[in-house]
Amino acid sequence: MKRYFSNKSLLNLVFTFLGGILLLFIIAPLAGMYLSTSLGSLKEAVGSEEVRNSIWLSLWTAMAGTIFFSFFAIPLAYLLARKKFPLKNVVNGIIDIPIIIPHSAAGIAVLGIITRDSFLGRAGELLGIKFVGNPAGIILAMAFVSIPFLINAARDGFAAVPERLEKIALTLGASPIRVFFTISLPLAWRSILSGFILMWARGMSEFGAVIIVAYNPQTAPVMIFERFTSYGLKYSVPVAVVFVTVCLIIFVTLRLVKKKS
Repeated sequence: MKRYFSNKSLLNLVFTFLGGILLLFIIAPLAGMYLSTSLGSLKEAVGSEEVRNSIWLSLWTAMAGTIFFSFFAIPLAYLLARKKFPLKNVVNGIIDIPIIIPHSAAGIAVLGIITRDSFLGRAGELLGIKFVGNPAGIILAMAFVSIPFLINAARDGFAAVPERLEKIALTLGASPIRVFFTISLPLAWRSILSGFILMWARGMSEFGAVIIVAYNPQTAPVMIFERFTSYGLKYSVPVAVVFVTVCLIIFVTLRLVKKKS
């Protein structure tokens, strides 16, 4: 017994050491970025209207894409969690494609369906919506690369809901839509919220797909890249620090709200 606890303690020590190295790998680059930024350059970045506009553009376009596509993602996630149908595994594989392919390729793929010669592009023009070089295109590019996070999280959440609760409600006379909104959705909402947060965060940070669809107006990641290539590290780091700080504040706040709810 004593030897068992000794081996367990050693294993915990080794795992703690390995986990600490990984945490250091994550924290060290961010800490270095913050420490290398002077207070003056940080104030200049915060005071720049161009920087503030790019960060705001990243925030609201990512949120708009998350909200809009959640109306499609959540029902699909429920079907994947509850129903058996032909080629279900193929559908699950298709959902993960945006995560696998290079994001520059994702941007080219999205661009191909929103140009003026495409059906979506022509339909948008009839409605007065321009996609290329426009926030609408940015929303589509962000949503394309980030939607798997919401679908997968929601699917796992619905799968964790005991199916017998839904069946009992149905036998008591509740309609399927009432069962969904009063049992399935409330019990899976934590997973759905996690997916919502991850999709929004992933959309905000997207660069490769967005820069192909809309170099201008510039989102924060595109502006950071543009300043780095044009002026070097000195002028790009302060913008990166401000954007990362805003993202961290929002992400931590949402996580705390989720935990307390």
